[in-house]
Amino acid sequence: MRDVRIHETADVQSRAIGEGTQIWQSVVVLPGARIGREVNLNAHCFVENDVVIGDRVTVKSGVYLWDGVRLDDDVFVGPNVTFTNDKFPRSKHRPERFLTTHVEAGASIGGGAVLLPGITVGRGAMVGAGAVVTKSVPPNAIVYGSPARITGYVQNTSIAQAPFTRELPPGDGSPTVVRVGVGDVTLHRVKAVTDMRGDLAVGEFTRDIPFAPERYFLVYNVASEKTRGEHAHLRCKQFLTCVKGSCAVVVDDGRSRCEVLLDSPEKGLYLPPLTWGIQYKYSPDAVLLVFASLPYDAEDYIRDYGRFIELVQNAPQAASR
Repeated sequence: MRDVRIHETADVQSRAIGEGTQIWQSVVVLPGARIGREVNLNAHCFVENDVVIGDRVTVKSGVYLWDGVRLDDDVFVGPNVTFTNDKFPRSKHRPERFLTTHVEAGASIGGGAVLLPGITVGRGAMVGAGAVVTKSVPPNAIVYGSPARITGYVQNTSIAQAPFTRELPPGDGSPTVVRVGVGDVTLHRVKAVTDMRGDLAVGEFTRDIPFAPERYFLVYNVASEKTRGEHAHLRCKQFLTCVKGSCAVVVDDGRSRCEVLLDSPEKGLYLPPLTWGIQYKYSPDAVLLVFASLPYDAEDYIRDYGRFIELVQNAPQAASR
């Protein structure tokens, strides 16, 4: 174990520890644990046998990592976070195999949070201090509360000083198209007419909406705490407009991310292929209309964010097509 610093009061029985790792006062590490490079295990932590810790992970004081815990690279675990691995614990009754709790790369767990067994905290997600996490957390989501709810998404933009939430500039009712700074995603204002008989919003396919659709679907009666979308497409293009109520859409091209509020039938959002889309913050009366350029094809969906990132990195021009 080259260049591993272990405090004299620690009881470290594992030899699978990467260089540059520091293990502080009164830490116990059992022999089956695997710990990566440049990990910082603070004082009074416990690491059981079936535990895997990636590189550059920080575990603050008072954290016990039980069998089945997996911490990927660059994870932060705050003080006194509680991991669990058995949904129905009984004294002297040990299951054949404990449930796996997986914290993916770059995620952060705030101090005092409690994680139920068998869940995944997605890549880059942030769990607030004191949260009780009963279900898996999507990539880049911000959650807190008991039980934990999604309250937002982590900002990540390649445009210096750009706001996370993007808006249309003021207009006179005429069509407008603006880029939001995430790949080729564009926010549209379609033509709107208002008079005493009522309001009219109208768009022409391929002129105002940048493709001729082959399918449409409506999303409605969504509970306000629910999140939809959470996928990308290989070939399909989409155009979203909230024809009633409002919802927020997070768009992500693997490099940049922003949030757009759709709160008027005059607004539409164009998502090209290889754009990760999430819809949440639905108002109780929200009706989201989505036009799609292709018929439904299950093989066209990318539902795993890690695979999406790999595809974007391996095909850097694909996201702009």
